[in-house]
Amino acid sequence: MDVNKPINFAFKNITTEQFALLADMYEEKETVELETQIRFGVDFDQKLIAVFTPLKFLQNSKPFLIIEVACHFAIPEESWNDLKIEEGKAVKVPKGFLTHLAVLTIGTARGVLHCKTENTPFNKFLIPPINVNDIVKEDAIFRVNKPI
Repeated sequence: MDVNKPINFAFKNITTEQFALLADMYEEKETVELETQIRFGVDFDQKLIAVFTPLKFLQNSKPFLIIEVACHFAIPEESWNDLKIEEGKAVKVPKGFLTHLAVLTIGTARGVLHCKTENTPFNKFLIPPINVNDIVKEDAIFRVNKPI
């Protein structure tokens, strides 16, 4: 793939995979920590890349607020073909592009969290800026039915 050629994409779908508010697990004066993850998936038939952001707000290692949002990005045929390797049995997705999609998904999760907690005492919990470069460290290869 030409590293200077842009990868075109569009939001296809946004889903709230999980949302749980465990109010009885929350203690006002306890320290709060945020556990973050990012997962990627690929649908070869529909030419989609999905980004999942499971996030947990914790106190004493126990979650009291859980949210997982996924954004599904459609990749047009021309860009998809540029990502193909191994005779079309895999795609190689550049780190920079994965990082961009992850940043968009985390931003979307912020909005979903705000909507789900609006007018509750838990609306004060915000997803802070997350340095996705610390999470996505390299290009990723996804094989048909077998992500790496």
